[in-house]
Amino acid sequence: MAPSHATTHTIHLLEQATGIVMPVYFRPDTDPAFARSLLQETVALFVREVANPAHICLSVDGPGPAGETAHAVAAELGLQVVQAPQNGGKLAALRRGMQHLLQNPDLRYLAAVDQDGDHFGNELLNFVRCAEHVAQVQQTDRVLVLGNRLSRHRPLGFLRGEQEELANRMLVDALTYHAARCGRPLVWQFAAVDAPLPDFHSGYKLFSRTTAEAVFTAPPNLAGCSETAYYRHACEAVMIVESLQTGAILATVNRRTFDEQPTSVFATMDRSQLAADMIIWPCKRLEVPGPFVAQWLANHLPTLLLGTLAPQGQAELLAIQERVLAAFGQPMPAGDAIRRPRFI
Repeated sequence: MAPSHATTHTIHLLEQATGIVMPVYFRPDTDPAFARSLLQETVALFVREVANPAHICLSVDGPGPAGETAHAVAAELGLQVVQAPQNGGKLAALRRGMQHLLQNPDLRYLAAVDQDGDHFGNELLNFVRCAEHVAQVQQTDRVLVLGNRLSRHRPLGFLRGEQEELANRMLVDALTYHAARCGRPLVWQFAAVDAPLPDFHSGYKLFSRTTAEAVFTAPPNLAGCSETAYYRHACEAVMIVESLQTGAILATVNRRTFDEQPTSVFATMDRSQLAADMIIWPCKRLEVPGPFVAQWLANHLPTLLLGTLAPQGQAELLAIQERVLAAFGQPMPAGDAIRRPRFI
């Protein structure tokens, strides 16, 4: 087998054996010219990376203007399109697109990328190189490569950056708890070597074929949560958890991002419930008892810089805490402030 660092080998895999799924959704009030321009520019970054444009699948999430836009761009560039009859959320669109591309037996890797231009096609080669390295070193066909953003706060803004920081820390706790209970240590030697923890909620991911089959063709496990929580709010956590549950080895590569995203559907969501669901689903799926969830929240909330933005920051964190604790039948601590040390 070619060494994992061999440039020609990796380029061949990227060009000939890598599929790309891009969920497509635009709000009904989105300017059609803007939508088409954004999608064209984003797709153009990836068309140049693969030998066959049909290895790229635009997965339209429901009816509406996104379908017309996607079909027009696909016809122009030779891409594939699948479209859901109803809007189901990002994860539903990814499942549909992945299942479609998995019909091609020649694809060894499948990437999930966003439509907003924040995922750069020229960096996909590093994802494939990383995946090949892990596969060879560990002798496995189960790999998930996660694109670590160099900053979360800059592209997301301070509030969402802090929300994701909290969700990431809680996910580490939940995964560690579950690993200890199951007697299977987490294999993280390829993940976040130069960062405190992986950027779990980054949307730029590369799955080995075996991992993609396990994650995107298995029946969905809502773990007692709502479809909104599973398919929309916690979709990135779902892909992480289900990959690891099937034995995938997590690896990370650093990636670039814009200082400001051109568009985001998250701006229209209930931000407190969004952040809460990013915590609730993985903790439910990994069968974490309520008292543990409550204490982990109590541990992490005082450490977040968002709490120093008075009074709005603390109110945001308390709203998340209230929703998470309610989902696990745990009472809110008395008082209207985060419990923290008196001095630092």
